[in-house]
Amino acid sequence: MAEPQSPSTQADPAELAANFAKIAEQSQRIMTEFLSRNAEEVQATGTDPLGVGRAFMELTGHMLSNPIRLAEAQTQLWQDYMKVWHSAARRMMGESVEPAAAPRKGDSRFKDAAWEENFLFDYIKQSYLVTSRWLQSTVHDMDDGLDDKTRRKVEFYTRQFVDAMAPSNFVMTNPAVLRATVESRGENLVKGLNNLLRDLEAGKGQLKISQTDTAAFQLGRNIAVTPGKVVYQNELMQLLQYEPTTEEVHKRPLVIIPPWINKFYILDLRPQNSFIKWATDQGHTVFVISWVNPDGDLSAKSFADYMHQGPLAALDAVEKATGERDVNAIGYCLGGTLLASTLAWMAAKGDDRIKSATYFAAMVDFGEPGELEVFIDEDQLRALEDKMNERGYLEGSEMATTFNMLRANDLIWSFVVNNYLLGKDPFPFDLLYWNSDSTRMPAAMHSFYLRNMYQKNALSQPGGVELDGVPIDLGTVKTPTFLLASREDHIAPWHGVYRGTQIYGGPVKFVLAASGHIAGVINPPAANKYAHWTNAKTPADPEAWFAGATEHPGSWWPEWQKWVSRYAGSKVPARKPGDGELKALEDAPGSYVAVKSG
Repeated sequence: MAEPQSPSTQADPAELAANFAKIAEQSQRIMTEFLSRNAEEVQATGTDPLGVGRAFMELTGHMLSNPIRLAEAQTQLWQDYMKVWHSAARRMMGESVEPAAAPRKGDSRFKDAAWEENFLFDYIKQSYLVTSRWLQSTVHDMDDGLDDKTRRKVEFYTRQFVDAMAPSNFVMTNPAVLRATVESRGENLVKGLNNLLRDLEAGKGQLKISQTDTAAFQLGRNIAVTPGKVVYQNELMQLLQYEPTTEEVHKRPLVIIPPWINKFYILDLRPQNSFIKWATDQGHTVFVISWVNPDGDLSAKSFADYMHQGPLAALDAVEKATGERDVNAIGYCLGGTLLASTLAWMAAKGDDRIKSATYFAAMVDFGEPGELEVFIDEDQLRALEDKMNERGYLEGSEMATTFNMLRANDLIWSFVVNNYLLGKDPFPFDLLYWNSDSTRMPAAMHSFYLRNMYQKNALSQPGGVELDGVPIDLGTVKTPTFLLASREDHIAPWHGVYRGTQIYGGPVKFVLAASGHIAGVINPPAANKYAHWTNAKTPADPEAWFAGATEHPGSWWPEWQKWVSRYAGSKVPARKPGDGELKALEDAPGSYVAVKSG
């Protein structure tokens, strides 16, 4: 006979009923407020601003025109269901059988033991996996008559739908949520609805899912804490100079140009994983650009303005601060795209102050932009430009949502389950705090960037882009180049980054890191994680490069230090911020980085 439940875990019917009444009341309030706040926006933008409906209508028409293949796909699904049922029936009889479908390695949605141990949940899981994989493979197999853009769109949004419909995302089909509901007498769902209301209010009617406990972090106190000073600023950026940690430093300073899609302190989260601190420990005089979080007053700022008031202004300021004309430079993501453009502009002007260029996950040939291409078509660009022109900028949260959709299970649905179904508060995590600290994009600059880089891929063509009247030709860049890509990068796919090896006119070293857009870059040697690959040759085919590459355990940072040291010059006494012509304006990380988006 089964043992009775202890009083602490028995469900009190009256308490459960009261909590479900709270849930119903809260749910009605949420739906009423959400619908009323979004009614005007839906009316203004239309019912299909992303063109998803049109893409699936094209797919449907194509599928119906090929009934034999559709029938074959349906037959395959039926056969797969029979395999699941046969496996389940044998398990009911006490046999140990291999599952008809198993989650992919690393799929955290089904990590709860009940997904394996409980017959019913195992059956639900396998049925979902069979259905989801059938749906995605059927769409892939039957979209060959569509144009490339429509094909990629239907495949992307099919995956979004499949991810959203996972049984782990629903109360009645998630064993961990059911346990929590019984054990807490429904308090988890009440707390989850309160969390949902909080996130709706924070997003001003749009759902802004909390990914971390933002109250746990304070810039300059427990995040972005490497000592330094702001030594220069203009309306687009502050320039930070960091305190030396060695008695002598390399003669040539190091200037870092981060992306302005995000804030610079991804390079300075904590002392243990701070690239900025590590670079100072290697004897570099480190300068970092901290971009402004722009509002409507800066809507007309162009890509050329970012060049003049960003890296070019920084070069002038560094010379005043240190007396050194020549520098080494790093550009991360969009900051790397700007660095490459600036170097071509400088080459046209005969300016050779940047003696080496390092690019972290930065593309200049956007012919293989990955899934971000789904969001870059003419209809979506026009809709985005209309929205930006109304207020003068793209809201940072909208950009963040796009990036989160690229990894929806990790960056959306895991938090839906944790925050709204389990009713837990998000865990304090510095990386996710940075990820949620989004920035706005000026309308003119962002439109230029999306159209010329992503839509037209014009930067990769000699003279395809002009900046301040100068045709940009990356082939004129003779500067020694270090290209870093990450093998699992979903924002700057490594094949796309590798294309730069065939464009620059000077010597290029390409290094491939394991992991993704952030973890592949922010990988300190002390962590002893991941790996990286090197190959002295740079053939046109990236897969040929990889086939001839050598794998090395651990961080790529020492490999970069060995390379950049050749261009860093002799050693000189360490320089402190404020010692030169530029006096300290305020402590790092400065005030620009503290400005929050709405």
